[in-house]
Amino acid sequence: MSDLYPLLMSPVFDPRPWGTLDLSPVYPDRRFDEKIGESWLTGEDGKVANGHLKGKSLAELTTQSGRELVGEAATDPSRFPLLTKFLFPHEKLSVQVHPDDAAAHRAGEPCGKNECWYVAHAKPGAQVALGLKAGTTRQEFQQAIQQKRAEEFLNWIDVFPGEMIYIAGGTVHTLGPGSIMVETQQQSDTTYRLYDYGRPRELHLQQGLSVMKENTGSGKVLRPPPEEIPGTRNRRAQLVASPYFVVEMFELKHSQEFQTTDDSGKSSVQILTAVEGCGVVESPGAEPVTFAKGDAVVVPAFAGRFSVRPQWSVEFLKSRLPGKAMPEPTVRM
Repeated sequence: MSDLYPLLMSPVFDPRPWGTLDLSPVYPDRRFDEKIGESWLTGEDGKVANGHLKGKSLAELTTQSGRELVGEAATDPSRFPLLTKFLFPHEKLSVQVHPDDAAAHRAGEPCGKNECWYVAHAKPGAQVALGLKAGTTRQEFQQAIQQKRAEEFLNWIDVFPGEMIYIAGGTVHTLGPGSIMVETQQQSDTTYRLYDYGRPRELHLQQGLSVMKENTGSGKVLRPPPEEIPGTRNRRAQLVASPYFVVEMFELKHSQEFQTTDDSGKSSVQILTAVEGCGVVESPGAEPVTFAKGDAVVVPAFAGRFSVRPQWSVEFLKSRLPGKAMPEPTVRM
């Protein structure tokens, strides 16, 4: 019998030059002395904050528990599969690119870095850049980098709260100021920095240009509107389904039951990330776990069934691995 249970994670606050001292939209009670760019919730170094496994990292627990934690849908039972974090850009991120699986394998890495951004907050005029402007070649973009004109060749789009943006591996991209994103991605931190506005940080031009693609399947995800869950006042919306992750949004007014298997019959670890309100995760045989905006709870695959009981109301993203082959999502720019 496994000793796992729903795991409340301790956020790891990562300083970045493009970050901010003010994280109050998500963490109103936290104060910082240096600019924070990211709050890591399920990185392999992330630590458990509750129960007898408190202080253990997800990497340690995955090594010890394997598929009891990550589930049958995981390709590698020895690695925690998904990384979830909040992004707090106060200035533009570097222009960067991540490898897809094939490019990562050629470099000896276990996986690529396909990712998605849920727009939790956005000020008017907030933008992201996804890919190159139509007709721009790799050679033209390389020349623009050398001429310090890289931004002119990027495809900039406005973003609005509630949207989901899919960033396929190989996509040149960056994030402008004025938004707060919840990022879900493959468990990889392989980032090649192509352009950084003169900041004194290392660039990775050779590696980045070798993995970038002139055309990719990135963009805003086309998805149906939220639907009411039958018999409740709760609402659900599928934000993105891809070969690498499935992310749904739930807005709960009443307790809601969930399971760790999908219609394929395969199980997956479930990551619950609160974006508004507060709720309690309940699983048979385990202590209830309270989580609020900015928190994440990792529900082990072996749990089978669990429920979330709102404290008045709670909105959260639920991320998991797909149990069967999935196509790339349908997107628009």
